[in-house]
This record gives sequence, structure tokens and C-alpha cells, in this order.
Amino acid sequence: MGEGFQFIDIVLFAMIAAFLILRLRGVLGRHRDHGRPEDGVRGSRSPQRDDHVISLPEQAETTPAVDDKLDESEPSPKETPIDAGFTQIQIAAPDFDRTEFLAGARTAFEMIIQAFAEGDRELLRSLLSEGVYANFLSAITSREDASEKLENTLIRIASAEPIEAYMDGASAHVTIKIVSEQINVTRDAKGEVVDGDPDHVSEITDIWTFARDTQTSDPNWELVATRSLE
Repeated sequence: MGEGFQFIDIVLFAMIAAFLILRLRGVLGRHRDHGRPEDGVRGSRSPQRDDHVISLPEQAETTPAVDDKLDESEPSPKETPIDAGFTQIQIAAPDFDRTEFLAGARTAFEMIIQAFAEGDRELLRSLLSEGVYANFLSAITSREDASEKLENTLIRIASAEPIEAYMDGASAHVTIKIVSEQINVTRDAKGEVVDGDPDHVSEITDIWTFARDTQTSDPNWELVATRSLE
């Protein structure tokens, strides 16, 4: 009985040993096989990875090329006339930036109405075209001849939106609708109010057109036309 158990133990140990040997060979075999394909990956599979990575930029480059062809053949259905106008301006003047221009137009608006109220001819001459400057100068002169003074208080600019943009030869033009809140009062030599109300805030809508010669190195814009809608 004891010998039978010993025989069974021997068989079990033998089976376990065989299993371990097979397991060990399998593990070693996989390590050895794994080592060779890694060399093969460096030699053969890496180019496949490289080809795959390169193909993505090729697709990215191809897509814009198709878009460019579409843009050249016909305008995008989503592009508005004013967007098309800004595009033409940017083509003529690569340094043009729509956002910066609109911010500059708001600043110019503040400076011009303040300079007009104060009769600052020098500043107005630098910001206005000859025609617009002549009109402003005429109003300033008439006011001074009457010994009147204009008091202007700009409360805020409610909005400043471009409503037209186009190229006229080499000249870029942008028209902006500016809605502002102001207090305008004209006083005589004695300080008496002859026009306006110092306690009333008026909402004024101005339509101003700025222009710039894109063929010169001067990046400054001039105010070339004005009209107001109160």
C-alpha cells in the first residue's frame, strides 16, 4: 500500500517536472522569438509606421488644396459681402487686421468728436481727409465767430459695427455705424445754454467712412465721410 502511494508520488512529481520544463521552454522560446521580431520591427515595421505618419500630413495638405480651388472658383455661400470686402482689403494690405481696425475706429471716434468740440485743428487735420476737415473747420470757425463754445461729453459707445468694406482701386474703404450716448451743449460767451440740454443724454447714430491708400507705407486711416442719424 505504501509502495503504491510512493509510486503515485513519483508519477506526480515527474508530471510536475515535465510541466515545469515545458513551461520554462515556452517562456524562453517566447523571449527568444520576441527578441528577433523586435529587430525585425526596427528593420521592417518602422518604415510602415513612418509611412502611416507621413500619410496624415499628406491628407491634411490635400484638403486645403481642394478648398483653395473651391475658393478660387466661387465664393463661399457663407461669406457675406462685407466679409468679401474685408478679404479684398487684406489681400491688398496684408498687415490689415479687422479687429484692430475696429478698435482703432472707436478710439478715432472719441478723439475726433473731442477735438471738434475743443476746436483742435491740428489733431483734426491729421485724422480727417481734406474734404471732411474743411467741413469741420467751417463749423468750428462759425462757432468761434459767434463766441460760442461746444461742450461734448461722450458717455459711452454702445456699438461700432462695420456695414461696408470695399476696395476702390488702391484705396481701402470701411464704413462703420457707431451708436453712442452723448451730452452736447452749446453755450454763449456768458455761459448760457443756446443749444442742447446738459441733463439730457442723447443717443446718436453716426455713419463714418474711413479710407487708406494701400500702396503707401503709411498704415493710418483717414475719415473721408460722415453723416449722423439722431
